[in-house]
Amino acid sequence: MKILVVDDSRAMRMIVKRTLSQTGYAHATLLEASNGLEALEVIASEQPDLVLSDWNMPEMSGIDLLDALAAEGTSVAFGFVTSESTPDMYARAMSSGAKFLVSKPFTPESLESALAGAL
Repeated sequence: MKILVVDDSRAMRMIVKRTLSQTGYAHATLLEASNGLEALEVIASEQPDLVLSDWNMPEMSGIDLLDALAAEGTSVAFGFVTSESTPDMYARAMSSGAKFLVSKPFTPESLESALAGAL
């Protein structure tokens, strides 16, 4: 299994990856991107099984990434790991095809629970 972690913060990408290592997904191949545009390239070349994306990033936001994937017909399990989680954001994420929205800070258990429902 390949999981792409998309976040403009290198430290946050490391936290997500470390948290994944404490779950049932510890043996997944972990890929990284620092924004939505970079993620589009990684998705095209690596074809991950799951994308974990931040919402707010420079160049291309997470929701714009999800919309771009849908527009080009790319189907990949997609979820948000973000510091913001308003009801409007949750509704927007779900209507665009996201499988989950996990709020920061998160635990290995909350992340694993969200992933189980997405895959």
